[in-house]
Amino acid sequence: MSMATLRPLRAQGTAYSIARGSIRPTRCTTSLKTWPASRTQIRSMSGPYGYTQAKSLVFSEYGEPKDVLKLHTHSISPSLPPSSLLLRTLAAPINPADVNTIQGTYGAKPAFDTLLGTPQPSVVPGNEGAFEIVSSSAPSSSGFSPGDWVIPKKTQFGTWRTHALVPADSVIKIDKSGLSADQVATVSVNPCSAYRMLRDYASPEPLREGDWFIQNGANSGVGRAAIQLGKLWGYRSINVVRARPTPEEDEALKAELLGLGATQVVTEQEFTSREFRDKLAEWTRGSREGVRLGLNCVGGKSAQTVAYSLGRGGTMVTYGGMSRAPVALPTGLLIFKDVRFVGFWLSRWADRDAVAKERTVAEILGLVREGKFKDVPIVQVPWTWETGVQELKDAVQGTFEGFRKGKAIFAFKDT
Repeated sequence: MSMATLRPLRAQGTAYSIARGSIRPTRCTTSLKTWPASRTQIRSMSGPYGYTQAKSLVFSEYGEPKDVLKLHTHSISPSLPPSSLLLRTLAAPINPADVNTIQGTYGAKPAFDTLLGTPQPSVVPGNEGAFEIVSSSAPSSSGFSPGDWVIPKKTQFGTWRTHALVPADSVIKIDKSGLSADQVATVSVNPCSAYRMLRDYASPEPLREGDWFIQNGANSGVGRAAIQLGKLWGYRSINVVRARPTPEEDEALKAELLGLGATQVVTEQEFTSREFRDKLAEWTRGSREGVRLGLNCVGGKSAQTVAYSLGRGGTMVTYGGMSRAPVALPTGLLIFKDVRFVGFWLSRWADRDAVAKERTVAEILGLVREGKFKDVPIVQVPWTWETGVQELKDAVQGTFEGFRKGKAIFAFKDT
């Protein structure tokens, strides 16, 4: 395998290092060691003083991605502060929450700063990604070595960039054996969300083998993960999807989800029709085997129908609102069927319990490695050193537009 080379430092630019967990300007005092490419393809430093030149997507005001995203070039010093890591990005997904953050509609607001040398205080978006360690100043006891793969430990990491200089305690080391960068980059949001909702929210006791759950948005990353995990754990599922442009495409999608382990698949039109209650009673033996858990990421009428489908004492978990329509709680369900309505926010769970996140990620990647959990369909968006900002903005802007063939993911090459 040939040695790749990082871009040399150009005439202008500021170098950055970490101080107390943040990136600050620094002077170059040492050169960075290069590492053999025998274990994995690790870029070596070139150019004056061994500086790394990097590019980051940033925004300095809220708005549509096509209007506010900019591509910022900066440089990183080879003089690493104590207990820090120089990373290069391998892959970084484009999730709806990332777009909502740029629009200013997400529940958590990022901190704007000028630590990357941007003209105005800015933010690097992206909560999920896979990185390779280029160099480490962390003690040997940390277990980090050049060539290791890591993912962010907490949210608001800023993954849409070619390189990052971060504290060693801000990432989780991944056993990369038998895995691709895309698989690692997409593990910590959708699969973890499905895992935790299925395991943690049924009441008064967890779902058992043979229990039913129902979900809308079943073709989403979370939905596909829930289908597969539910099948592995012996749960039965009713899955609701948006109708495709043609009946043939509807049937193809249904067949695909059934192949992943879905028990039943219906379109939104079938789901909200009067006939659906009869089908539900047939599937669940007249509700004697009531649906114990509902997963809602749509809202509006679809969420109401999920709620009405629940059995006595069931729980509906809302983790998204794709339709932007409110969730209206049916009074009768609250009083007579004791249905619970709760919300799930992955960021709160991940930031509150990093140990649980690491354990969940490791279990899911183990299933991927064993061939028991299939990758979410993806559409790679190549990011090379020559890639222009318009191509990157178009990929982000298109996240909510039309039927995509898969999740868009930045694939970093020759950066």
